[in-house]
Amino acid sequence: MLEFSKYKLLTFDCYGTLIDWDTSISNVVQPWLDEMKSQVPPDLVVSTFALMQAKHQQTRPTLLYPEVLRRSWRDIEEQFGWDENLARADEFARSVPSWRPFADTVESLRYLSRYFALGILSNVDNASLSGTLRALEVPFLFTVTAEDVASYKPGEPHFNAAFGEAARRGIEKSEILHTAQSKHHDIAPGNRLGLTTIWVNRRHGRKGTGATLAATADPSLTVNSLAELVDLHRSAQAASRPVSLSQ
Repeated sequence: MLEFSKYKLLTFDCYGTLIDWDTSISNVVQPWLDEMKSQVPPDLVVSTFALMQAKHQQTRPTLLYPEVLRRSWRDIEEQFGWDENLARADEFARSVPSWRPFADTVESLRYLSRYFALGILSNVDNASLSGTLRALEVPFLFTVTAEDVASYKPGEPHFNAAFGEAARRGIEKSEILHTAQSKHHDIAPGNRLGLTTIWVNRRHGRKGTGATLAATADPSLTVNSLAELVDLHRSAQAASRPVSLSQ
């Protein structure tokens, strides 16, 4: 069990951890699959997206995320033999602000913000993240995007920028908890850089890794949801309170 009282800052990956991008992407593409009378299941489109997205992010780290999405959709069309549809590619590129939080996200963030400063390290652009932040409702001490650092995780620039933002506020790396669903993008590089990491296994009970790539990494703590993390914190808080003895 983590000693939560040692930490001041809780940083999050956003998409896949706070935002249910697997379901949201499926919801975007399902009408297109219906129109094309395609038998390709949405889950396969999502896992194919993970591969195509990674290709563009790693070969062109300065490419803004909407363009990553646009090019990834064109790759998906080619992969499955679908006719090129520029309107769908453009809609996919603009879809991030419509992606919805997990059911437990907002309430969990409200609770956690009472005990920690909150930050986001995200592989999107500032405009896309701005739309998402309205859905998350709680304030964040800072955000770091791929646009800010001209790099995509699992590269280190996001993390180094976060260390700098934290240091300017008097928070040391040892006082940061980094929380994420993707072992590839977050847990593995976080561990390498000496961060304490929490893996939110959002796909527990389901096959595959969805819109992220598979990777092996050992987090400091594993939970299946943010609600579970909140419950663990509540239990730790209760255990640390003095017990009042009645006479």
